[in-house]
Amino acid sequence: MNKQTRKPIALALSGGGVRAIVFHLGVLRLLAERQALEDVYRISTVSGGSLLVGLMLQEAGMKWPSSEQFISTVYPSLRKKLCKRSLQWGAISELLRPCNWRYLISRANLLALALQHEWDITTRLSDLPLVPEWSINGTTAENGKRFRFKSDSIGDYSLGYAAPGEFLLANALAVSAAFPGGLGPLTLDTKTFQWCKRPSWDVSINEETPVDIGYKKLHLYDGGVYDNLGLEPFFDAGKGKPKHLGEIIIASDAGAPLKTGFSLFALNPSRFKRVADIMADQARALRVRTFSFYIQQEPLRGAYLYINTPVSGIHGREAAALAANFPTTLRQLTLSEFDLLSNHGYQVTAQVETQYGLL
Repeated sequence: MNKQTRKPIALALSGGGVRAIVFHLGVLRLLAERQALEDVYRISTVSGGSLLVGLMLQEAGMKWPSSEQFISTVYPSLRKKLCKRSLQWGAISELLRPCNWRYLISRANLLALALQHEWDITTRLSDLPLVPEWSINGTTAENGKRFRFKSDSIGDYSLGYAAPGEFLLANALAVSAAFPGGLGPLTLDTKTFQWCKRPSWDVSINEETPVDIGYKKLHLYDGGVYDNLGLEPFFDAGKGKPKHLGEIIIASDAGAPLKTGFSLFALNPSRFKRVADIMADQARALRVRTFSFYIQQEPLRGAYLYINTPVSGIHGREAAALAANFPTTLRQLTLSEFDLLSNHGYQVTAQVETQYGLL
């Protein structure tokens, strides 16, 4: 697509820890080479995808980088930092301060502190750039809905919304990465916000009614518990339609594929995790099928970029398997690990571009 006829891009970046961060970096590197980062008007992120965008903005002076800036500054800087620092160890090291021992269980707070102290992400949500419009996705434990953070509001459609006030970006990023059993949850004191709801979803009605959401505290988990793709802000899976007409939806999915096999003895508690993994995989598959059907009906509707996609070349299938099965952690990477994940993201995007002429 030539630059004069380009449509705005809605970019959904999935979860998947540092595997997702670097795979998405490869996707964005191809977009930047096509001068397409300037066309990104909406972003929806989960877990690793959220951490990536937060780190990118920090590198670019809290602005969405231009394609040239991404290639010359942001990408090489993050490559260097992610291979020298560990987000995971940064969070754990916060426990060296006795005042943080209260976060031993709710470790998302520790990640938030690490993002502030080690990565200098001290910006408030309300100070984020208006373009692209960024939705950081979490999951409300109390009602199971998608809790989202934006520059102008926080909340979910069931409970209501509130202005973010002094809420920090680092806290939102930590919530989005607070996976059950790993990091999480982050507790939100609801009394510090004024919550409101609209009487109707009609966008022409601007009235907002104050509400009591019924909880003194909310416990917020990783957005991947609800939708690891981050597609919901852009795409209505029930109707099979986009929520904003005229946009190209690009979904970058770095979620790990479900492993085959079942050799757990009867009393192994991991059996419960296996059942949960199967349920999550089926929920994700339904979203993927609906979205894939939508983009296949007409050219230039969008793209689905899956980390487990083999690319052409002698080692294409091997690279896909290594990238897709990389552990879902936030540990420090080696340069070879970084390049493997990033190059695979780049090549998957290039292959889709060649097949469908997307950019």
